[in-house]
Amino acid sequence: MPDLSSPQGIAILALLAVLGLVGLVFLALLPKYFKLWLRAWVTRAKIGLVRLFLMSLRKINPNVIVDSKVMAVQAGLPDVTTANLEAHYLAGGNVLRVVRALIAAHRANISLNWDTAAAIDLAGRNVLDAVQTSVDPKVIDCPDPRRGRQTLDGVAKDGIQLKARARVTVRTNLDQLVGGATEETVIARVGEGIVSAIGSSDNHKQVLEKPMKIAQAVLDKGLDSQTAFEIVSIDIADIDVGENVGARLQADQAEADMRVANARAEERRAQAVAQEQEMKALTEENRAAVVLAEAGVPKAMSQAFRDGSLRTS
Repeated sequence: MPDLSSPQGIAILALLAVLGLVGLVFLALLPKYFKLWLRAWVTRAKIGLVRLFLMSLRKINPNVIVDSKVMAVQAGLPDVTTANLEAHYLAGGNVLRVVRALIAAHRANISLNWDTAAAIDLAGRNVLDAVQTSVDPKVIDCPDPRRGRQTLDGVAKDGIQLKARARVTVRTNLDQLVGGATEETVIARVGEGIVSAIGSSDNHKQVLEKPMKIAQAVLDKGLDSQTAFEIVSIDIADIDVGENVGARLQADQAEADMRVANARAEERRAQAVAQEQEMKALTEENRAAVVLAEAGVPKAMSQAFRDGSLRTS
């Protein structure tokens, strides 16, 4: 037995103390993490007891990591590692939602990897809802009645207004979900396309007879470019005849032309009245000149008598 007062004995005592401290810590943490470790072990999630303890030190919820890893392993997603789960948790992401989205995509044979799903989640998009929409397309009303507008109003070349409502079936485009335009952009583009298609029609009856031609023309424009959705179909749900905009515009134009003509006639009448007044003033001026000239005749005759240039017989 070595001498405990020697350096070797002191080292042995220190080692035993460290081992005892580690043992005490292990015994203290064993009840808290043993069930998690056992669950990970029996499900082949491969998360060690020490790693569970280190998660707590890094302020990571080990329950979330274990639940996520168990779901990923049981679903057959070997690419989802514990390190990825921890990193995403520390970045503020929703780990469980990302794993559920990956499982749903895997079951539906949709190509979606961990990096893309994590990026979508960190961008503030609901990646699970995006995958579900990609599997089960959703229908968007165009225009959106929640925004106060009920119909898309277009005017054909014959001047007849048509009021239409469309339904757009879309599914998520996972490749462009990060940075792609949102649902509002799709609604705006489809609405603009329908109004433009109605306006390019020669006759409103053509639209009423075959409204699907308009829908197909809009669909062929590729309105889902640079958006987070892929347009599956555009269906005209309802189309009604509005007012005769062409006739109203012609009536308004005729009324405007009449007002212009009346204004011009009034201008000419005012000019005639002004010219008449000018002529009257000129006449009075000439009369005054005549009177003034007549008044000068006696004076001239008197002067002529005085000068002897005017004689009486």
